[in-house]
Amino acid sequence: MAIFKYKSVNEIGQMTQGRIDAVNEPDLEARLQSMGQELVSYHEVTHHTSFFQRKKITRQDLINFCFHMEQMSRAGVSILESLIDFRDSSENPRFRETISAMISSIEGGKTLSQALSEFPTVFDNVFVSLIEAGEQAGELDTVLKRMTESLKWQDEIASKTHKLLIYPVVVSVVITAVIFFLMIYLVPQLVSFIKNLGKEIPLYTRLLIYTSNFMINFWYLIVISPFAISYTIKRLAKSNQKFRYKLDEFKLNLWIFGPVMRKLILARFATYFALLYRSGITVLHCLKINEAIAGNLVIEQALAKVGQLTSDGSTLTNSVQQVNLFPPLVVRAKTPAVWMNRWKTSPIFTIAKLTMRLIACSR
Repeated sequence: MAIFKYKSVNEIGQMTQGRIDAVNEPDLEARLQSMGQELVSYHEVTHHTSFFQRKKITRQDLINFCFHMEQMSRAGVSILESLIDFRDSSENPRFRETISAMISSIEGGKTLSQALSEFPTVFDNVFVSLIEAGEQAGELDTVLKRMTESLKWQDEIASKTHKLLIYPVVVSVVITAVIFFLMIYLVPQLVSFIKNLGKEIPLYTRLLIYTSNFMINFWYLIVISPFAISYTIKRLAKSNQKFRYKLDEFKLNLWIFGPVMRKLILARFATYFALLYRSGITVLHCLKINEAIAGNLVIEQALAKVGQLTSDGSTLTNSVQQVNLFPPLVVRAKTPAVWMNRWKTSPIFTIAKLTMRLIACSR
């Protein structure tokens, strides 16, 4: 599916322009007609747009979508009419285009989950699987309600974490600025005074002067190095599976942050597993979905082993115990549906949830 930049006209002759996903020109015309527009001109654009041109679909948009669809479903309104109502009321133009494309897909005979799966960057694998399970079980409204609660919880944690990070970020910026000021401006001013004393300069003072000279002459290397190292590590992690495994293993064993990261990933696993399981998805399918969204190769391979052991006839509890992945709090839970309730009451989870955004950014 490509992105088209188009110009169109509505019934009263008003010209509009925008971007929309479509398979080809007939599909583009059909999608615009569903929005009450007639195609005037178009051209295909690349998938890469500038930062200022992007209009992201946020978590709040997804919360509004799930809440709207849940209320409409409980009221007995059809999926198609619910989507049309949401499209007309949405304030995000990018999301309106996505919903319009979904409406065209459903009018073509696809189910809601199939229409959602056409936009993996907006609706992830968990989202689509939950909707599919709700459709099959005839409990779409219940699934949508659970998804709304889950998305609200994630949004609340992200908001709290952003607030917690403001102070350390500001302090770090100030400290970095002070160090640069001292090394680039103040220390050179003191060098001539120190040399005029006529005494031998101590070792630590000489090291301070050398550091100052290095920062004056190669300040650009100091600024560029973190970005260059980060870029190199990401490229190696994408191209080399062994390097990525070692890197993810290092992250999990990192002092202070490693245990928090491990607990955070397991907390997210417990959240999604409970949500998927309560929606009627099988244990093996739940494990497969969580394996794909783990975000850490070590955890991903451990979950794959849990799935293999479970499919071979072992119980889920025994499988988890064999990979030595979960703490006893989770292993002792009687059913997957209560994993999240047990996990949320633990102090470990309280620490993990407050650092969710920080750890997520390091992936």
